[in-house]
Amino acid sequence: MYWPTINGVSTFSRNLAKGMADRGHEVLVIAPSQDGDHHEETDGNYRIIRTASTNFPFYHSQTATLPDRRKIVGVNIPRVYAKNGFKVSLNPQAEIRRALDEFQPDIIHNQQFLMIGQAIFRYAHTHGIPVIHTNHVLPENLLENLRLIAPFSRPLAGALKHYGVGFLKQFDYVTMPTQLAIDITIKNHPRGHQITAPVEVVSNGIELARFSPAKPSPEIYKKYKIPSDKPIISYIGRIDIEKHCSILVEAFARIQKLTKSHLLLVGDGTDMANLRDQVRRLGIARKVTFTGRIDRDSEDIIELHRVGTVFCMPSPADLQSIVTLEAMACGQPIVAVNAGALAELCHTGKNGFLCEKDNVDQIAEGLYELTTDPVLRAKFSKESLRIAKTHDITHTLDRFEEIYNSIIKPSKSPSTETPKK
Repeated sequence: MYWPTINGVSTFSRNLAKGMADRGHEVLVIAPSQDGDHHEETDGNYRIIRTASTNFPFYHSQTATLPDRRKIVGVNIPRVYAKNGFKVSLNPQAEIRRALDEFQPDIIHNQQFLMIGQAIFRYAHTHGIPVIHTNHVLPENLLENLRLIAPFSRPLAGALKHYGVGFLKQFDYVTMPTQLAIDITIKNHPRGHQITAPVEVVSNGIELARFSPAKPSPEIYKKYKIPSDKPIISYIGRIDIEKHCSILVEAFARIQKLTKSHLLLVGDGTDMANLRDQVRRLGIARKVTFTGRIDRDSEDIIELHRVGTVFCMPSPADLQSIVTLEAMACGQPIVAVNAGALAELCHTGKNGFLCEKDNVDQIAEGLYELTTDPVLRAKFSKESLRIAKTHDITHTLDRFEEIYNSIIKPSKSPSTETPKK
């Protein structure tokens, strides 16, 4: 779950690596290889060691366009991502040992529970290196996409949560992007009291220097064939099953004639074929724009956020939602579901409307109000901007620097040498 894979974990981890390197720290990232073979590379100002990996063919990595859904004798065949599934390193211990023996880290910041995460922790424990862990993912987020194991998803999720608490209690410091993430993972878990290390909320943060309100360029409308004379309801992110984008499409279909609005769906994912079928079935194909996958480094992402009149996040499984924060930083009011951690970003009656999970009527009502009431929209936009400013990536980097320095061993303190992360 590291760049070029597209998801919130990848975005945060890369921003953290780049940000720390910009501040003069030596940074090494260890992540699975995208081509399967061990190699080293640079990403701007820091190094990446890519460990030998194998393909996990049941979950798309978002690094390439998804293959079309196949039917055999009229039956949908589960898609297997033979070339572009998630990459996993099943036995990375030796590679990690060689990499860290050479790098000699002062501190390790772990982002994963399994495979590399386990090997990293064992190395840190053996060599007396302080290690911090950031948890980003609920097991349900991943398992909902794996239809082949759907009958076992609930017990698997429970087992993974149980394992996760046991894993977390071994770290020197634990952070999560929202208070809800801490409540779900630790406070509400029967074994949560076993975690004695400090546990703190540290926002994933966004680059406010990039994401800001401005009039979108006329070229962006032409490039993606977006109407410039209608309210635009936007969604940007993965279009996977757990994102519940079909609920947004249904809500939009109910109001598009009343509001003369247009739906903009930016991204790609495992649910794309279903959404295209749904749009055709509802007779709204001309009212919906699918852009497909867009590189996050592209300026088009920022311009497409600015195109939006209102941003909708129908997903109930986000532990923060970086894309919602980015939309807010561009001045958009929000319609979101009251699930995951979205209530920490979307405040009903202040910068948007929170709706019940999968409640099409409530989502449609919120979208209708914000696309037809410019005074309300301007009020909510101002509050979205205020909230987004509290999540600037510079604040996130400041706090992680403080945490790192607080747990680095005294013999390797910043006063004697520049710490490596």
